[in-house]
Amino acid sequence: MKEHIYFYYTNDLHSNFDNWSQVSYYLKEAKKNCQSMGKSCWNVDIGDHIDRMHPIAEAFKGKANVQLMNEAGYDVVTLGNNEGITISHDDLAYLYDEASFEVVCANLHSMNSKKPDWLNPSVILTSAYGVEIAVIGLTAPFNDYYQLLDWYVSPPYEQLEQMIGKIKQQADIIVLLSHLGYSEDQEIAKRFPDIDVIIGGHTHHLLRNGEIVNNTLLTAAGKHCHFVGEVILTWDHEQGRLVHKEAYTTNITHLPKDPQTEEILTTYQQKAERILAKPVVRLPETLEVDWRKETPILQALTDSIKQQTNADCSMLNAGLLLESLPSGVVTYGDIHRICPHPINTCVVELTGRELLETIRSSFSKEFIELKLKGFGFRGKIIGKMAFSGLSLCMERLKNGEAFVKQAYLEEKYPLKADQTYTIATADTFTFGRLLPEVARSQVKNYYLPEFLRDILAETLIRAYSNK
Repeated sequence: MKEHIYFYYTNDLHSNFDNWSQVSYYLKEAKKNCQSMGKSCWNVDIGDHIDRMHPIAEAFKGKANVQLMNEAGYDVVTLGNNEGITISHDDLAYLYDEASFEVVCANLHSMNSKKPDWLNPSVILTSAYGVEIAVIGLTAPFNDYYQLLDWYVSPPYEQLEQMIGKIKQQADIIVLLSHLGYSEDQEIAKRFPDIDVIIGGHTHHLLRNGEIVNNTLLTAAGKHCHFVGEVILTWDHEQGRLVHKEAYTTNITHLPKDPQTEEILTTYQQKAERILAKPVVRLPETLEVDWRKETPILQALTDSIKQQTNADCSMLNAGLLLESLPSGVVTYGDIHRICPHPINTCVVELTGRELLETIRSSFSKEFIELKLKGFGFRGKIIGKMAFSGLSLCMERLKNGEAFVKQAYLEEKYPLKADQTYTIATADTFTFGRLLPEVARSQVKNYYLPEFLRDILAETLIRAYSNK
């Protein structure tokens, strides 16, 4: 007899609830159809379901996301970095207390308290005809962040080396829920042939029909749940082995909306708006935002992160602020709306030569107009850079572009090429190639758990609470 075993999965929703009712509809129908035919199926998520850009995720610190997953009928999930490093230690420790599904993450460890009751390295699922399936979870090891929140994420390969041998004795099939990214999933498939399936996420890659690497099936469904993934495993009970595995993704954006899910989302949205309506300050005048100019509100925020960190200087890009703040009462919801990014302050060390090159790079039109996606940034373009603690000596070139001849600390001390300076900025620039000198810095000190919007709120209170 051959038994077909089904996994339906999502990854990297990032609280993009526009399609969530269709996702819920699809998952409920898939499970209902499998169960009506006596087939085994499980719904799983690969992490980054939460993104505090959305008011619902912000207001409830992810707990509403958990309830939405309960309602959609999830069975097993793992954590992404947005669950792990964008909320406080205690908020994460209690995040899944009301989950009706299993949470697996083998490489997440608490450093200052007992392990949360919901956290397990793996779980064993049993099919309708007795096939034992081990499901392991792994998340990306952003320990520069995690350790500031009193968590530790152990190296994924080391964790698998400790686990696979034992799990192979307990289970017939091994499935890995990997919030590590595409290249890491490929490497794991090469190193650990006992893993039958890797359902991936984190790098938002879409594998429409899966991919075989060293006999391991890799699959992933992109981002924002435009697609829901399906894995079908065929177990031959006469041979006692897995004889076939396949993966597909389905575009669900055209499907009907699940009415119950729509009602729950509406209720959470209304509650979130009430929670975020708490007044922060009253503005006597409009604070304008312009992505291509230095504005008073951007300058004040840039000054604040310099004060927060006691760095030599600081810099922030105008694209971080999405809208102007009109005069009158400003609520936390307003601040969240104009600065929704899960971005923290980071202090890096650069030589004067590197800092001057970074400043010059930030003045290029290509940098200012770059339409950035990811790295925590939830805006449109990077925008013009503002500086605190630095004054710039500018020159206008023949082509009309501005060139930074020299930069001065405290308006009088020119940067020395080989001297080391501390610079506070958005952690966005410590990743990728946006500002290479910043990304390559050997010293990066992150400031958690406050986001830039929390510092913006404090900045506005200091400036306007007595006016």
